[in-house]
Amino acid sequence: MEKTIIELDQAAQTLKLLGDKTRLTILGLLKDNECCVCEFVEVLQMSQPSISQHLRKLRDAGLVKEQRKGQWIFYSLNTSHETYPIIQQVLDQIPDQKEKLTALEKAGLRIQCDM
Repeated sequence: MEKTIIELDQAAQTLKLLGDKTRLTILGLLKDNECCVCEFVEVLQMSQPSISQHLRKLRDAGLVKEQRKGQWIFYSLNTSHETYPIIQQVLDQIPDQKEKLTALEKAGLRIQCDM
């Protein structure tokens, strides 16, 4: 397995972003899924502007990508980012967030991607 060396500044910036519980939860939710802001609002029980600020920081750092689907913007992990190996290792060490999205889906609040 080839080891990739990540610049110290990039690693520090990524770890700083991961140091916030909300952003870490957002990335955990995106581990195997893509999500819309309104889904984060429901899961995290936070205001839309607050969620949007966290997503902006993650997007500006290049850790998440966004894609417009109709009227919705969906977010996903940027697996090609140079610090993704750090993110992946951290996400492997925290509790899985899938149950939160499953509960959202059962409540009928999960956005369907085929809109």
